[in-house]
Amino acid sequence: MLLSILLILVAIIALPPIIFFSYMYALSKKPKHSIIRSHPFLGWLRYLLEKLGPEFRQYWFDNDTEGKPFSRADFVGVVYAAKYRTDLISFGGRRDYEKPGFYLSNAMFPKLTSELKIDNDTMLPGKKYVITDEGVFTRQEKFISEQVKPWLLHDDDALIVGENRDQPWKLKGLFGASATSFGAVGENYIQSTGSGANMAGGSWINTGEGGVADVHLSTGVDVVSQIGPGLYGFRDETGKFSIEAFKRKASHSNIKAFELKFHQGAKIRGGHLEGSKVNEKVAAARLVPVGKTVNSPNRFEFLTRPEEALEFIQTLQREGGKPIGVKIVVGDPQRLEPFFQAMIDMNIYPDFITVDGSEGGSGATFKAMADGMGLPLFAGLLILDDTARKFGIRDRFKIFASGKLITPDKVAIALALGADAVNSARGFMMANGCIMALQCHTGKCPAGVTTTDDKYQEALAPEEKQWRVMNYILQMREGLFSLAAACGLNSPREFRREHVVFMTDNGHTDRVVDLYPYPETV
Repeated sequence: MLLSILLILVAIIALPPIIFFSYMYALSKKPKHSIIRSHPFLGWLRYLLEKLGPEFRQYWFDNDTEGKPFSRADFVGVVYAAKYRTDLISFGGRRDYEKPGFYLSNAMFPKLTSELKIDNDTMLPGKKYVITDEGVFTRQEKFISEQVKPWLLHDDDALIVGENRDQPWKLKGLFGASATSFGAVGENYIQSTGSGANMAGGSWINTGEGGVADVHLSTGVDVVSQIGPGLYGFRDETGKFSIEAFKRKASHSNIKAFELKFHQGAKIRGGHLEGSKVNEKVAAARLVPVGKTVNSPNRFEFLTRPEEALEFIQTLQREGGKPIGVKIVVGDPQRLEPFFQAMIDMNIYPDFITVDGSEGGSGATFKAMADGMGLPLFAGLLILDDTARKFGIRDRFKIFASGKLITPDKVAIALALGADAVNSARGFMMANGCIMALQCHTGKCPAGVTTTDDKYQEALAPEEKQWRVMNYILQMREGLFSLAAACGLNSPREFRREHVVFMTDNGHTDRVVDLYPYPETV
C-alpha cells in the first residue's frame, strides 16, 4: 500500500515535468530558429527573456532618464500631473546637465502671479487623487473634489486661428490633443480625452485621419477634423473627395477647424491600421470594410504641386467658412520655398500649419521612417518659422507644433522657437493610463488606449480618466504661466528666441536668437 502511494506521488511530481520537457524538445525540432534547434531548453529560455526584455528594461534596468521614446522620469511626471495635479519633485532634477541642450533664460526680476495676463476669474469643478498612505506593495489614495483655477489666456491675449474666415477659432489655451485616429485609439480614449479637454476649456482634440466619429462630437470639445490622403469620412462611394461630406461636417458647431495631413512625422509613407482594429464603428467612420487592413497613400492623389494644394485649401475655406490648415514634416528650407512662393503669387494662405517632428509617435509605422525621415521638431520648427519670415508671410498663418512635447518646459521652448500653440498625442495617452507597453499596433493595449476591442477597452474608464486629462491640461497651463513669469513675461504668448539659450557639450552657451537670428524679409 505504501509503495503504491509513493509511486503515485512520484508519478504526480515527475510526470508533468517529463511530459513538458519532452514536448518542448519535440517542438524544438520543428522551428527554423537555429538556437532552439541546437539548444532546445536554453533556446526557449532565451526566447522568454527576450520577450520579457522591454518590461524588465522599463522597470528595472534602464535608469530614470534613459528610456526611449520617453524616460521613466518623463512618464512619471505626466502621471503625477494627471492624477495628483502636481509636478513637485524632491532633491533636484534628473536631467544630465553636462549634455548639450536648450534652457530657458530667467529674468533678473520675474513677474508675480498677480502681474500675469491671465484669466483665472471663473473657478472650475475638479477632481484629483491624494495619497493617504504609501506602503511597500500598496498605495492608499482618495479621490477628492475641489474648485480649481483654469489658467486660461486673457481675452486680449487669446489666439485667433483663421481670423479672415466666417467662423474663426478662438483659443484661450495653447495645449491640446494631437491627431489620434479612431481605430488607432478606441472610443473610450476619445470619450475621456474629449470630455477632459472640454471640462478644462480652451483646449481641443484632433481626430486624426480616421474621420469624425460620433464620440468626438458628443464630448462637446473643440474638434480639429483631419483630412488625410485616404479621405476617410470625406469620400464618396468611388473613393473620391466629397465636398458634400465636407460641408456636412463643417456645419457641426464644435468642429472648429480642418487639417489636411500632407505628412506625419513617424510615417510619411501614409497611415496604417491593422484589420483586427477595424470594427463596425471604425468602418462606419472611415467608410471602409469591417476587418480590412487600411493603408493610406502618402499623398492626396489629386494634389501634385503647390498651386493645386492652395486652390483646394481656398475651396474648403470658402465652402466651410472655417479655418483650414496643413500638417507637414520639414526636411529642409528649399522644400518649403516653392509652397510659400505660391502662397504669395496666388494670395492664398492656409490658416495654420502644423509642423510635426520626426520623433512623433504612431501606433504603426516602419522603423526606417520613424528613425530616418524628416527633421526633429525643434530643427523643423526653426526652419518653418525662418522661411515664413524670410518670405514676409509669418503673420498670415498660425503654427502648431507636435513632437514629444509632454512637459511645460518643452512646450515653452517650442513656443519660443516659433510655435503659436502645441499638440501632444502621447502625453494625453499617458494621462489616460498608457504604460508604454509598446503594443499599440496589436490592438491588445493593456491600458485600453490603443484598442477597439471591447475587452481591452474596459481597462479605460472615461468617467475617471476624464479628470486626469483635465488635470494634465491645467497643470500644463499653470506650468507655462509659471515659466513665463520666471522669464519676466506677462503670458506664454510672449515667448521668443531671446528667452532660450543653447548650451554645448563643453559648457559654452548662446542665446538662440544669436545662433538663429530672425531673418530679414527678402
